[in-house]
Amino acid sequence: MYQINFDTPVSVHFIGIGGISMSALAELLHHRGFTVSGSDLKASPLTERLKGLGITISYAQQAENITKEHAFVVYTAAVHADNPEMLRARELNLPVLERKDLLGQIMKQYRHVAGISGSHGKTTTTSMLSLMLLEGKLDPTILVGGVLDGIGGNLRVGSADYLVAEACEYCNSFLSFYPTDAVILNIEAEHLDFFKDLDDIRHSFRKYCELLPAGGTLVLNECIERPEEFTGGLPIRVLTYGICDSVSDCGAYTLAAANLSFDQNGFGSYDFYYNKELLGRISLKVIGKHNISNSLAAAALALTYGVSFDAIAAALSKYTGTHRRFEFKGEVNGIRVYDDYAHHPSEISATLSAARACLSGTEELWCAYQPHTFSRTKAFLHEFAESLSFADHIVLADIYSASREKDPGDISSADIARLLKEKGKDVYHFHSFEEIQNFLSEHCKSQDLLITMGAGDIVNVAEQLLHS
Repeated sequence: MYQINFDTPVSVHFIGIGGISMSALAELLHHRGFTVSGSDLKASPLTERLKGLGITISYAQQAENITKEHAFVVYTAAVHADNPEMLRARELNLPVLERKDLLGQIMKQYRHVAGISGSHGKTTTTSMLSLMLLEGKLDPTILVGGVLDGIGGNLRVGSADYLVAEACEYCNSFLSFYPTDAVILNIEAEHLDFFKDLDDIRHSFRKYCELLPAGGTLVLNECIERPEEFTGGLPIRVLTYGICDSVSDCGAYTLAAANLSFDQNGFGSYDFYYNKELLGRISLKVIGKHNISNSLAAAALALTYGVSFDAIAAALSKYTGTHRRFEFKGEVNGIRVYDDYAHHPSEISATLSAARACLSGTEELWCAYQPHTFSRTKAFLHEFAESLSFADHIVLADIYSASREKDPGDISSADIARLLKEKGKDVYHFHSFEEIQNFLSEHCKSQDLLITMGAGDIVNVAEQLLHS
């Protein structure tokens, strides 16, 4: 594999530079003095930000974008071998690096590397930890898989002491990383277009744990079954965390939350226990029990890095979420409109149940959901119907196929609608966003709460509703 000399900046081209991770890596190399160019299929706020930094971007992926001046080329797993820029790079015998390999090499440049992994909650937990380190004056470098207002985007360049980054298991990307410390938030059947089954996924997470150096820290959710399969025989420090029904249970975990309460907005607060000692009370500005759990995971590494409890509490009191994580988009005709990235049944259940806690009286919960990938929809068809049942009214868009899949012809959003109707739910299926927008405009009433949900482009419905 091509090894980058970060002390000698060269010219690099990114195929698919507009992705949330690719754009951050491109900006980081630009900051390090590299001459960066890239291509993508369409403009976005991320590509416009890069152009504002002086990075050259083409909105057509074509062979002439690659020249002999480029020392190497970076691509994502979504870029196919017949991509014209990939073909040109091969023709010129230029080294090509997949995104995960570039990130792995970047990690080697830092003293402490916190890799946040798990099936769900990575972006939120990464963001929480990032703000804790900033509050603790540790000057971290941050790579987050969302737009975090606290750092003005998806990247913050800090010192070489601390790097905080998401570690995604899809395609075993995180096995190319070099964490010194790691978090595993949860492990569920996910990305079954790549993994064979849950056991296969657990095997990859064990391999991820094995990447930790002797003395490194692993933060593990107490809900994960058979934890010894991930920790056994490794010379590492293990911290566990969990939510307790009573204070007497808090000694079972390294970090624990007890005496939970939620305000009228659904924001949680709790008593924070560390090694059986009550350190104080935490108040969040994000909804749901799942975010209490995420905050414990982030706090575990923050404490490991020497951040005080007061700084942790202050950071969490300021964290209002990243974009597309139960993000309040605005209000139209008295209807509160939110957007959320949830695309797995567990995520949908967590978000909708937390949103329901924000309702009172005659208010109703609407969910406009866009399934993400045919393989995931087919694998979890019944689970999707169950999780979406938390809403009073469900409006379904067609499945967002993503570039890595083709329509197999045996699964559609109509299948989810059928199951929801069998459950007696009020459900509708439309083939265009315009139809969805018009329907919601006519049927949502003042004080209702509407969430557009999914990992595709369903957010456009929320934005059109607010600006129509």
